[in-house]
Amino acid sequence: MAAQTDRGVPLSTLSPRFLYSNSTSHIWPFSAIAELIDNAYDPDVCAKQFWIDKTVVKGEECLSFMDNGNGLDNETMHKMLSFGYSDKTAVGGVEPIGIYGNGFKSGSMRLGKDAIVFSKSKDSLCVGMLSQTYLEQINAKQIIVPIVCFEMKQKNPYILLLKTSLQDILHYSPFNTQQELLTEINAITSTCSTSKTGTRIIIWNLRRTSSGKTEFDFGKDRYDIRIPSEVYESYKDPSLNTDRFTSYIPESFYSLRAYCSILYLKPRMQVMVRGQMVKSQLIAKSLAHIRRDHYKPNFLDGKRIQITFGYNTKSKDQYGIMMYHKNRLIKAYERVGCQLRANKIGVGVIGVIECNFLEPTHNKQSFLESEKYRKTMVNLATKLEEYWKEMCYRKSKDNPNSTIPLEDTMKKPDQNWVQCGDCLQWRKLPDGIDCKKLPNQWFCRMNPDPQFRSCKVPEEPEDSDDDEPYQKTYKQHLSNLRRNIGRLLITYVPVLDLEQVNYECSVIDEILAQVLSSRDVNSALDVATEN
Repeated sequence: MAAQTDRGVPLSTLSPRFLYSNSTSHIWPFSAIAELIDNAYDPDVCAKQFWIDKTVVKGEECLSFMDNGNGLDNETMHKMLSFGYSDKTAVGGVEPIGIYGNGFKSGSMRLGKDAIVFSKSKDSLCVGMLSQTYLEQINAKQIIVPIVCFEMKQKNPYILLLKTSLQDILHYSPFNTQQELLTEINAITSTCSTSKTGTRIIIWNLRRTSSGKTEFDFGKDRYDIRIPSEVYESYKDPSLNTDRFTSYIPESFYSLRAYCSILYLKPRMQVMVRGQMVKSQLIAKSLAHIRRDHYKPNFLDGKRIQITFGYNTKSKDQYGIMMYHKNRLIKAYERVGCQLRANKIGVGVIGVIECNFLEPTHNKQSFLESEKYRKTMVNLATKLEEYWKEMCYRKSKDNPNSTIPLEDTMKKPDQNWVQCGDCLQWRKLPDGIDCKKLPNQWFCRMNPDPQFRSCKVPEEPEDSDDDEPYQKTYKQHLSNLRRNIGRLLITYVPVLDLEQVNYECSVIDEILAQVLSSRDVNSALDVATEN
């Protein structure tokens, strides 16, 4: 008989099969890993470091995730293992990423069938288990989550509480004694972490492909977790079947290290993948030929959203819009407008926007289809093409004899930024410094600029959203061309009246297109001006 409330109304329950069906929202395994990183990043946990690694427990390959955040007590552990409980709030102006109370469940169960969570908070030690195998073997009719807690005391540091769950955890997890559980908890505060609190997650029974192998490649790079080509080919969207779109796959799609480097618009947590720190990027400040524009939609009551455009300095094949929500990457290298056409317009151009006014999907890999989203994408396409035209025009003015496209020229970032390993603040380095030659761990005390050589000094202020957008000089150039073409028409077609010429008409557009396709645009303009 179904459980009932005090009023006799049946309670809704969750079938154990829901753990699998809920996990299928993550087609791509890195999106599942990102959910676990987000939990550590959010202000309620406030972790400074996050470790991702492959480990072997009793002969079985597992994934391990560990942070040095605030840890979980019995109540917060139970909420994390349950569905829909999210009471996260902003702390110090930092908005939480998680809002649905589903990230850990969908993410962990996408990576493997079983997960165990070890956590050390200020006053207690907790172990919780979310396991499909366990529920299958005990023939559970609804989801249950064994939790064991130890209260820390001075004389006897480990007093067992909630003993009823201990037997199930020891029997159905890879850790079969109480001492093994405590050893894993102690690993949270091992030599790799200076914190006294934190959380450690181990996932086993990893998902496998039809060939029986795990969907991760741990061997190609000892400091990375990669998705083999035969696996990520299956994640492609079959609707995107043009050669241009699928000919190049961004590294962040198959390299966890590359993905983590761009996961946050402004990273505030260090991520270590297999023992080596990820070099995070300030993506909006690591571009060349940076220009800032604004999007001012009607539905935001006059508020302007900043968009940063620039050229990728690492690979011209990785381009498109980087769309973030509350600092978290939602869509990467999303090609829009001219970038989808069968030409080279927009190649190499990256746009960066934080879309807090849009609603992400549950797996945080896209935005809900809405009128706001569609208008945003149309506007981004327009502004990206305007940026590309502006850069091409300026290049032709500065170097009219060059025939090399801008995307094929050697480029360096307009600015060099590096993150301090102690305070995690970002510092702008003087021009001329090669960031590739900096040590893996950089600190404020190494800064050549004495003004920012201390962790006590605040970061340089962000660019204001009220700053004026860049001047689109090519538009004035086009306006002049239109007017001069109109004058040419009047000269050779005397019946035309100068006052009656519509400089926006399609005839002038056709002539203008021919002028712009000329290899020497400036000469064409000079001829038009002379007439």
